[in-house]
Amino acid sequence: MTKSIVISGPPAVGKTTVAKGLAEEFELKYLSGGDVLKEMAKDHGFDSQGDDWWDTQDGMKFLNQREENSEFDKKLDKKLIELFNEGKMVITSYTLPWLIKDGIKIWLEGSRESSTKRMQSRDNMSSEDAFAITKQRFDKNKALYKKLYDFDFGDDKSVFDVIINTDNLTAKQVIDVAKETVRKLL
Repeated sequence: MTKSIVISGPPAVGKTTVAKGLAEEFELKYLSGGDVLKEMAKDHGFDSQGDDWWDTQDGMKFLNQREENSEFDKKLDKKLIELFNEGKMVITSYTLPWLIKDGIKIWLEGSRESSTKRMQSRDNMSSEDAFAITKQRFDKNKALYKKLYDFDFGDDKSVFDVIINTDNLTAKQVIDVAKETVRKLL
C-alpha cells in the first residue's frame, strides 16, 4: 500500500486508537499531527509532555497563542502535507483532509457525551471538566480553521471518503470498520 490515510474528528473521539490500528494492519508509519504541534509548543517554552497536555491550562494557553499567531498551524500543516504525500503514512489531523487531494480520508464522528466519557476515563477528570474541555477545544479549533483556511471543521464532511459514528461501538469495532473501508479504497 502506497497511499496515506488521514483520520480526523472532534477531540477525544478515538482518532489515535484507530490510526494506530490501521498503521499496524497495513504496515504504515503512524504520526499524530497533535504530537508534532506539541513539539512546536515545546520549542516555544511549553512543557508539553503527556497525552492529556492539550486538556491542561498550559495546553489551552498554547491554543490561545495559536489563535493569535497562525504561523504554528501553517508550519505544521505544510510539514504534514509533505509527509502525507510521501505515502505509507497514517496521520491524525484536524486540517489535513481539507488540504490534500489524494489518499484516504476518514472522519470519526461521535456525540459530545461519548467524547466526554472517553476523555474522563482517559485523562482521569470529572465529567464536567471533560465536557467543558472537549467543547472549548472543538469550538476554538473550529473558529481557528475557519479563519485560517475557510472550512467548517465538523460541519463540512464532503471531503471524506467515509464517516464512522463511534457512538455505541468499541474501539475494536471502529478499527474493524476503518480497516474494511481502507481495503475497499485501495
